Amino acid sequence: MPPVRAPTVVILAAGQGTRMRSRTPKVLHDLCGRPLIAWPVDAARAAAAARIVVVDAPARTLDGRLPADVEVVVQPEPNGTGGATVAAAGLIDPDAPVLILMGDVPLLSAEAISGLLEAHAASGAAATVATAILDDPAGYGRIVRAADGDVERIVETKAAGDADAHELAIREVNSGIYVFEGGALLGALPRLTSDNAQGELYLTDVLAILRADGARVLAHTVDDPLIVLGINDRVQLARARELARRAILEGHLLAGVDIVDPSSTVIDAGVTLGQDTVVEPFTVLRGATSAGSGCRIGPGTTLTDVRLGDDVTVLHSYAIDCEVRSGASVGPFAYLRPGTVLRERSKIGTFVEVKNSDVGEGTKVPHLSYLGDADVGPGSNLGAGTITANYDGVNKHRTTIGAGVKGSVHTSYVAPVTLGDRAWTAAGSVVTEDVPPGALAVARARQTNVEGYDDRRDAERRARS
Repeated sequence: MPPVRAPTVVILAAGQGTRMRSRTPKVLHDLCGRPLIAWPVDAARAAAAARIVVVDAPARTLDGRLPADVEVVVQPEPNGTGGATVAAAGLIDPDAPVLILMGDVPLLSAEAISGLLEAHAASGAAATVATAILDDPAGYGRIVRAADGDVERIVETKAAGDADAHELAIREVNSGIYVFEGGALLGALPRLTSDNAQGELYLTDVLAILRADGARVLAHTVDDPLIVLGINDRVQLARARELARRAILEGHLLAGVDIVDPSSTVIDAGVTLGQDTVVEPFTVLRGATSAGSGCRIGPGTTLTDVRLGDDVTVLHSYAIDCEVRSGASVGPFAYLRPGTVLRERSKIGTFVEVKNSDVGEGTKVPHLSYLGDADVGPGSNLGAGTITANYDGVNKHRTTIGAGVKGSVHTSYVAPVTLGDRAWTAAGSVVTEDVPPGALAVARARQTNVEGYDDRRDAERRARS
């Protein structure tokens, strides 16, 4: 078999997506933590594309939304898939294969792309079309084969009059994924016409032009028709999201992660989990979240862009853009906000909120506390009701708490303030000045008992009545 040449990949993403009924462009809708357009881009890169080109609409809605190595061209008017391909013609190498993908077909894998490229290279054809056999082909273009089995043409079915009854009965459908020889495609594009019910330039008409030139056009039928599932509305997006979610979960299960109840678990495509990590029910792992081995996450936990070390426990908690190092524990009912670092074997307990703080190795904040803009040394223990008053109404200030500090219950630290190593605070203190190492800070009013207070109130009440 001849070697597979690295293709130029052109991804058509200029469609308006009006059936999504959304202000968000269709290809930017989220699918398991990535916009739709990112899925074919990632698949093309994994299939060793030589060049990736995305065709955008005139509004340039994809600006800043694509990786730096992706080139963008603009389709000046909405004149169909043929017009979109014409817009990319200046970036097509005539001496290399050209792979055409759709920006709203997200579940196509790199393996399927490689299989299509291999079939094309082996055939010597001018074009190869990825096709699928569907029980219900409604809405898809139909593959009309010639007597020799090659593709004679593809009949669109977007509007009444595009196809006749015989063509509509065909179950083999066009996936919208093609491989062309670059020179053959460039030679055919100028000959496209808009003589059809939609008044558009159909890329599918290139195949008929190539056939008329005496070139071969082949069909490569994919084994799993779901990988050619296109997204035109939110119903189809929900279906694709469920298929992708299941595939993601199965990948983790096969890699040694224990997902207790897959039906109640959501894990984004960019999440990485180590062996023997357990994901309990009703857990959501978003973005670039990662966990080492032996972690226990959930139940009822949501992590977004969180980095967990090994043997971390996060129970009934919510965390965003923070780091929890090996052996630490979080929750239940904790909230970790961006910029938080929990060092090895630290503990953040029940109803504790931490924001932009560094909590030292082995330090414990067991319950009912708020740490904001704080640096806490190793081996400290902060009692229930600990508060760092980090905001003066204009600026944020940091609190520095040393190693081995014993902070008693209901202590407030009014930043900026520093506690030295092995310092102590008395219960109910409001600490506004630095505390030297090893000292005890008592910052509260002296208690006064008013004798006979209740009897005096009763007498006053009787006198008023």
